[in-house]
Amino acid sequence: MTSLAVCPGSFDPITLGHVDVVKRALSLFDEVIVAVANNPSKSHMLDSDQRVMLARQALVGLDGVTVEPVSGLLADFCTERGARAIVKGLRGSADFDDEMAMSLLNRHLSGVETVFIMGDPTLNHVASSMVKEIARYGGDVTGLVPDAVARSLMRAKA
Repeated sequence: MTSLAVCPGSFDPITLGHVDVVKRALSLFDEVIVAVANNPSKSHMLDSDQRVMLARQALVGLDGVTVEPVSGLLADFCTERGARAIVKGLRGSADFDDEMAMSLLNRHLSGVETVFIMGDPTLNHVASSMVKEIARYGGDVTGLVPDAVARSLMRAKA
């Protein structure tokens, strides 16, 4: 039986921390779907198509990883795909506090468990929100995001 996990997020933009979590999820599961969600409570810098495209570019060459947009409830998406788990990366206790209630709700709605992967400590300072702010002011995001993402953000600012 193939094990499938879903790694959700807004990925606005996808960072090296996200890539690290996806790679490590792939060491635990046969397949990983990176589910690019639209969160109405967030102000997105990139539209959904751009975020999907950049995630695909960032994860190219990782066998067993696909990238798909999510338009509804994550719990429904997981059920439809037959996912065994949701994978979330954590940088610290603040991330855990934010994710705990969501993991319980997703389990309630779908029966799918959430697996937390601790982020690489060398990337703990990397957050999409901070990358967006740096990019908006023309700062260098190299070393925070995959190269294709950095180039795209620099073109968007130009």
